[in-house]
Amino acid sequence: METVSREQVGTSELALPPRVQEALGQLVGSAKEGLLALSVGVGLGVLAELIEEEVVEVVGVKGKHDPGRAAVRHGHEAGEVTLGGRRVQVERPRVRSADGRSELPLQTYAHFADRDPLTKAVLERMLAGVSTRRYRRTQEPVGSQVERAARSTSKSSVSRSFVERTRGALSELMSRRLDDVRLAVMMIDGLELQGRCCVVALGITTEGVKIPLGLWEGSTENATVATALLSDLVERGLDPEQGILFVIDGAKALRKAIRNVFGDAPVQRCLRHKERNVTEHLPERERPAVKQRLRRAWALDDHARALDQLRRLAGELDRSYPGAAGSLREGMEETLTLNRLGVTGLLKRTLESTNPCESMIEIVRRTQRNVKRWSSGEMALRWTAAGMLEAERQFRKIIGYRDLATLVVAIEREHDRRRHSVDATRTSTKEAAIVLTA
Repeated sequence: METVSREQVGTSELALPPRVQEALGQLVGSAKEGLLALSVGVGLGVLAELIEEEVVEVVGVKGKHDPGRAAVRHGHEAGEVTLGGRRVQVERPRVRSADGRSELPLQTYAHFADRDPLTKAVLERMLAGVSTRRYRRTQEPVGSQVERAARSTSKSSVSRSFVERTRGALSELMSRRLDDVRLAVMMIDGLELQGRCCVVALGITTEGVKIPLGLWEGSTENATVATALLSDLVERGLDPEQGILFVIDGAKALRKAIRNVFGDAPVQRCLRHKERNVTEHLPERERPAVKQRLRRAWALDDHARALDQLRRLAGELDRSYPGAAGSLREGMEETLTLNRLGVTGLLKRTLESTNPCESMIEIVRRTQRNVKRWSSGEMALRWTAAGMLEAERQFRKIIGYRDLATLVVAIEREHDRRRHSVDATRTSTKEAAIVLTA
């Protein structure tokens, strides 16, 4: 086997062209700053070669005469590409049409110069809790030379990118068409934001998939705001005639809005909110026993028995704790809607509270934890919409989704029965009017 001495190796290295030696020297310098910095240096070199190859495809080989060419080289100018959440300067070639009338775009450069990856990186880091002041510190090391020439990492630049991206998120959420969405459940709840309020809606399809439907901003969780939200969903294609179970925390404003837009749709009051509202009227020593009786009644599959036990408990509380009794009677039957519809097991446990919607709201709150002041309603909408879409990426099917078909059938059956009852009443009223007229 032929052996090569160090002297021979050194001689071969010295024989390399000066341009190659210079490039190797630059890579060695980048390697000292880390593997990623080395990769960035190599990547920028590859990018330059790719752009030059496209120029050759468009213009032809440099120095070779081609009478039929449609474009010519037109020098170089400074350009920028997106890299690791920053804008990095590069030198890009220019190409013009052979007649000199227009400049031709280079697809390779356009792809890497796109700002969308930058705004996406800004959005993800801001939603993860990185402030605009600390954004620069979260970036990957790309080498001191590249870093010195980088742009779009200042506080104001990051803020502008985030506003642009969240505005797009708000537009995406509020323009979603709902014509083909078949919902089984809709949950509505409010999110308080330092004097502002966003009412949000979460849908659950008949397959158990959770979908953020929309949001509306106002000063409080009032009926006007909630009605505007639900009306917007209908305008975007949601069929108000389809059988939907609404799950709410018990707010009268939400109940009124549902009645205004969806009529007599079934409503399930959140049991956790009702339990809290009732027990807050009781002294500490009485709360465990009352809580146990409430849960025992709600756990019954027999709707009549459960309602009877709740009424009996309210009657016993009347004398000593009338506030607790009144709270229990308010919307009592709507705490048993699932029992009336025959929903049991895991699905009942999932839908008897607004926990799925509150889980989404908790993710929204976590993305907003660094916000110190809400300057406008538009800002509140942007942040909330971005948080809802971030939550959607983490969604899974609800527990008990296989029994949703039973719920949908029960809702439709009840809806048909109510509609026939209304039609019968109208018919009898008309007949009575005819008799009186005759």
